Amino acid sequence: MAKDDQRAKPLAPLPPSPPTPSAPLTLPPAQPDKANVRRPASATRRRPRHVMLLLSFVWMVVAPSFLTGGYLWTTAVDQYGSKVGFSVRREDTSSALEVLSGLTSLSGSSSSDTDILYEFLQNQKLVADMDRDLDLQKMWSAPEDDFVFKLKDNASIEELLAYWNRMVRISYGAGSGLIEVEALAFTAEEAHLISQTLFEKSSDMINELSDVARMDAIRYAREELDEALERLKQARATLTQFRNANQIVDPEIDIRTQAGLIGNLQNQQAEALIDFDLLQGSTSEKDPRLRQASRRLEVIENRISQERKKLGEGEALGDGTGFADLLGDYERLVVDREFAEKSYVSALATYDAALAESRRKTRYLAAYLKPTLAETAAYPKRLTLFSVVSLFLFLIWSVVVLVAYSVRDRR
Repeated sequence: MAKDDQRAKPLAPLPPSPPTPSAPLTLPPAQPDKANVRRPASATRRRPRHVMLLLSFVWMVVAPSFLTGGYLWTTAVDQYGSKVGFSVRREDTSSALEVLSGLTSLSGSSSSDTDILYEFLQNQKLVADMDRDLDLQKMWSAPEDDFVFKLKDNASIEELLAYWNRMVRISYGAGSGLIEVEALAFTAEEAHLISQTLFEKSSDMINELSDVARMDAIRYAREELDEALERLKQARATLTQFRNANQIVDPEIDIRTQAGLIGNLQNQQAEALIDFDLLQGSTSEKDPRLRQASRRLEVIENRISQERKKLGEGEALGDGTGFADLLGDYERLVVDREFAEKSYVSALATYDAALAESRRKTRYLAAYLKPTLAETAAYPKRLTLFSVVSLFLFLIWSVVVLVAYSVRDRR
């Protein structure tokens, strides 16, 4: 029975076998489209335009650069520089007379002295004076073979001025007021001589400006003093004529005297009124003392009226002129005289200050850098010039080539 049970028992299922990898699908190769296939580029061949491009580079860039370098390093003469730096200084110290009189500076200008000096250094007259003193044409035209950097023979003043601006380099700091000049020449001694003479000429020009300012200040002050003196003389003469015409030295004194007289008469009038009132109350109207007191009072009143007319529109001088009119004319003349006196004092102080200013040097040229004497040549800057020339030649050649190819492509 056990054996039959074992036979009847079903068998266990087998484990699933791992899947076998399927083979990759291969597609048949696509047939190439013969219409879209490009042919391989052929090898570059040298064409005539390539040769022309190379020749143009040689002729427009290489050859001129080679010639420039050869000229700079074999023919160009060395140039030496001499520097000088200076500034215009002004003496602003006020004198004791100016402080006491309240006067301000006598000289001034609408533009800075340094600006004037900067323009003077580029002036044709300065170049002509320097050429007369130093013979700049001979100095700057000495090299025979260096026709680029030297001054040509028998140059005109305009050409010399243009060459001056090339060889004399001016640096001006408008904020600081400092001027620095570098003079170039073909020898160190000549460059030093140019800078030294230039400094002396500039100093003379500043001194001339100071002299002109001082002379103008003295002349104007003298003219004002003469005018003030003439005005004072006229005012005093007019006042003297007034006194002689009216026979009065000082109308104010006469008016005070007249006012005192009127006051005395008024006191007498008051006393006469008191006496008249006393007599009128104690005697009859036929009393001769009452008539006498009334007559005295009337005379005093008439005199007071006459004296008051003298102070107003009465006949102070017999011609209808009163003391008030005389006092008005006198005060006007006195005011004119006092004003003329003050003007004269002010003009005299100004003139004295101008004389004191003329004895003092208010402007001078201060050199913060004395003319230097070079030991080595700093110019021409050969490497810089060679690089700049080569760069510009290359740029010009590039522009020409681009324009040529652009025109060719448009055809």
